Amino acid sequence: MNINLSSVVVVIGAGSIGQAIARRVSAGRHILLADLREENLGAAAKTLSDAGFKVSITKVDVSSRASVQALVKNATSLGEIFGVIHAAGVSPSQASPETILKVDLYGTALALEEFGNVIARGGSGVVIASQSGHRLPPLSTEQNTALATTPVEELLKLPMLQPDQVKDSLHAYQLSKRGNSLRVMAEAVRWGKRGARVNTISPGIIITALANDELNGPRGAGYRRMIELCPARRAGTPDEVGNVGALLMGTDGAFITGSDFLMDGGVTAAYWFGDLVPK
Repeated sequence: MNINLSSVVVVIGAGSIGQAIARRVSAGRHILLADLREENLGAAAKTLSDAGFKVSITKVDVSSRASVQALVKNATSLGEIFGVIHAAGVSPSQASPETILKVDLYGTALALEEFGNVIARGGSGVVIASQSGHRLPPLSTEQNTALATTPVEELLKLPMLQPDQVKDSLHAYQLSKRGNSLRVMAEAVRWGKRGARVNTISPGIIITALANDELNGPRGAGYRRMIELCPARRAGTPDEVGNVGALLMGTDGAFITGSDFLMDGGVTAAYWFGDLVPK
């Protein structure tokens, strides 16, 4: 296999979902893994290197513009950016509403903006959102537009995101993930001017370290109920998300951009129209 170091795939969030997508789209390319935790980087780099990929690692804090800009500089020093996989985030059981909005909402918008400035023609990106964004009641047209288009540094100042409006971590997470898919729709227009594409995937319960934190946390019973009562009757795997990521980032998905792909085993369907309907 010829390794072309001028073609780079950036993976933000070195967990199992980011790795699963990277394995399917990075053959012959240089993977730059970025994560806040060095132990995550080391483990992921070894796994991918042992599988034959060329891998570099770097630390990043997606809630810091300076840190994300440093990541972009690092990535572009390796070559042209043909792929961006944004899988970083924190869950409702891991953080406060303020931290979730800063990392999951602001951090995603920041990465989309910065990498949208350098993505190569023919490049593509995938952002990992969540089924939770689909369980948020409908927002107004004005709220949708605000989440999609408000300048990044003004995003967290929106009235709808203030502490008196967002009082718990789950609500913050749902708003963030709905915001991710809306932001990607808007960014797809800008990325398209560079000849590039970007989409979101909204997974359901995928067995990862984050999901295990939820299953063993204060919302664990609710998570187990979702698994038991959804049409698929099981949780998903990172490889299944990787398959969708490969479609969206590859030539077979060349006509897909600005879209959100819900893959949750039918949890959302059951929530709105089935056994999971709130009583």
